[in-house]
Amino acid sequence: MPDKTYQPSLAGLRAFVTLARKHHFGSAANELGISQPSLSQALAALEAGLGRKLIERTTRRVFLTPEGQTLLPKAIAVTDAADDFLSAAAGADDPLSGAVRLGVIPTVAPYILPRMLRGLPARLPGLELRVVEDQTARLLTALREGSLDVAVLALPAEAGGIAEIPMYDEDFVLALPVGHPLAGRKRVDPSTLADLPLLLLDEGHCLRDQALEVCRLAGVSPDLGHTRAASLATAVQCVEGGLGVTLIPETAVDSETAAGELAIARFTAPRPGRRIGLVYRASSGRDEPYRRLAAVIAALVEEIAPVRIAAQAIPV
Repeated sequence: MPDKTYQPSLAGLRAFVTLARKHHFGSAANELGISQPSLSQALAALEAGLGRKLIERTTRRVFLTPEGQTLLPKAIAVTDAADDFLSAAAGADDPLSGAVRLGVIPTVAPYILPRMLRGLPARLPGLELRVVEDQTARLLTALREGSLDVAVLALPAEAGGIAEIPMYDEDFVLALPVGHPLAGRKRVDPSTLADLPLLLLDEGHCLRDQALEVCRLAGVSPDLGHTRAASLATAVQCVEGGLGVTLIPETAVDSETAAGELAIARFTAPRPGRRIGLVYRASSGRDEPYRRLAAVIAALVEEIAPVRIAAQAIPV
């Protein structure tokens, strides 16, 4: 039974959180700057005080017990709060003056990162950005585990413990082979997708689900092409080769049509599209700094594409 008077140490909580992220005692100890025996002792003291086994270790694996899975978000919240406290005490209470680990989904990263990386230093000179590109589900897991601070992805994230800041809305554009009868059209009805071979991204890409949702709202069952792509760039190349059509976001249009091998058509209003936002752990207590970051990113994206800035991303 747990000792009701027990107060866990910050060292024990950090050991638990870092092991949950690293799944390896050596790597976790290295990150924390302590020896493996010290790490093991800190974890053992935490487990003993709680009366709960949090980490299970075999000869090959380190993984969370069910109790560990349940308590991990709370432990992350405590260590986040401790980090904020220490930063404030040191006079460095602005999370945007220092390293920020930013995740970005693959259908956003290639199109906005170049502008972001060029523009952020002038607007947030103290920011040290570290970028990870991955699919939505893995980015959300990384956020929960504490290996990312924020992420740029399509909203709504609909994830427990994750706060969202809408940044901008963008239209979907129909990508077609050059010479296609619809090329250049500006008022294509989404129901037309019923008659076109639609190329989709692999499972796990939110753009795949969004494309299918466009079809559902238009009341059509699309002719899904036999080709699936692991990236939007590959899907575009398949379109250029005449294998079908696909949907691309407005931010991708200039980049993907630059070579002159891809044509586009635009949908009738109200045009289908998506909302892109900045997400982070609600427990981090960094709402105001992350709203500033979201506003800066949205403004930079607006400089390169005809997006619509969300009200929440407009600086006050």
